[in-house]
Amino acid sequence: MLYYLFNWLNKEFHVPGAGLFQFLTFRIAMAVILSLVIATVYGKRIILFLKRKQIGETVRELGLQGETQKKGTPTMGGIIILLSILIPTLLFANLDKVYIRLMVLCTVWLGLIGFFDDLFKIRARKAAQAKGEAYKKKDSDGLAGVSKIIGQIGLSIIIGVTLYFSNAVTVEREIITSPAAQLQRGERLAKDTNVVVRELNGIQKKFIKVKTPITTIPFVKNHEFNYARLITWIGTGAEKYTWVVYILIVMFIVTAVSNGANLTDGLDGLAAGVSAIMGVGIGVFVYISGNYIFADYFNVMYIPNLGELSIFVGAFVGACIGFLWYNAYPAQVFMGDTGSLALGGIIASLAFIVRKELLIPIFCAVFLVENLSVILQVSYFKYTKKKYGEGRRIFLMSPLHHHYQKKGFHESKIAVRFWIITIICLVLSMVTLKIR
Repeated sequence: MLYYLFNWLNKEFHVPGAGLFQFLTFRIAMAVILSLVIATVYGKRIILFLKRKQIGETVRELGLQGETQKKGTPTMGGIIILLSILIPTLLFANLDKVYIRLMVLCTVWLGLIGFFDDLFKIRARKAAQAKGEAYKKKDSDGLAGVSKIIGQIGLSIIIGVTLYFSNAVTVEREIITSPAAQLQRGERLAKDTNVVVRELNGIQKKFIKVKTPITTIPFVKNHEFNYARLITWIGTGAEKYTWVVYILIVMFIVTAVSNGANLTDGLDGLAAGVSAIMGVGIGVFVYISGNYIFADYFNVMYIPNLGELSIFVGAFVGACIGFLWYNAYPAQVFMGDTGSLALGGIIASLAFIVRKELLIPIFCAVFLVENLSVILQVSYFKYTKKKYGEGRRIFLMSPLHHHYQKKGFHESKIAVRFWIITIICLVLSMVTLKIR
């Protein structure tokens, strides 16, 4: 869009200032600013529209502090987040890059799943009101759980297949002996491989592009892990089936993180604030891995064409922060599944693209703990009911943030403390760049 327009103006007419769009840092800054403007300025108009259409939240009576005040608050505010991400990305990013296309698809795909889930719930509420019945919110009112999982799995397959098979998805390796001799199991030379010579720290080094199913192991000296190693024990030639294992792992992690974000969205400002912090962390990894100078300094794999993804991440962070303007306590709008499912899926997909998916348990610790709290609570309740005839609970209520609400903590204090925990986890993730 604007990226192509200004590049054309600069090339053909040498328009003053048009050359700024050649600088990645300028376009990142513009994406952040525009996403903030869309979320804060136009977000208000979207909230007013949702109010006029009576698209309000129906809150279950769970005995939680302040729950009655939330009734009628506009939901589906995730539309604000989605627009604040997509518009700056489409305007400022180079849409020819596979990573940009993949993340735009991910945002739209998960956003639509959440949108229809919210829409069906709202229709169920309005149908009950039309009949003069008291509406009681039920999980079955939205999309069926199986439908949401199928949708998430479908996206995960597209992400996994693209990252594994696309010739545009490569990493660069320094040539130590010869290109063919130093390939590891499960690796192959990229389709457009050319030897690239770069001068780093006063030394000329040669690099080649490689197709390889590798990721980064935190806190380990030889920090690269090849997924082919998971099945090489089967025998010679087994590595050609690595793609099956890789796609299954993508399916599990994307689905888990997406649902973790959905569970976390239970307090004003919690999911948006935590996601913004995670986005900053991923943005640092994207920028470093997409710049061969920084990648060499931090001794991480250089991923060609990844730097352009920084624009998407900048828009993502700006969208989350801008949404907090209206979602912070007391919330004027809720993101609904429209926003929460997309936020988690975006974070997980970005982690795979930047080859940092094994860091997810660290910088996505809040999502992980929220998921585990529900799994443990349900599992323990069923186990004790079967054994003792009466279900028992580990937490006062799950997900975990509701446990602290039951203990008397104000929701704004819980949200801020979860933000702080996420910042600590983010710093720990950053430390992995140097501690191995």
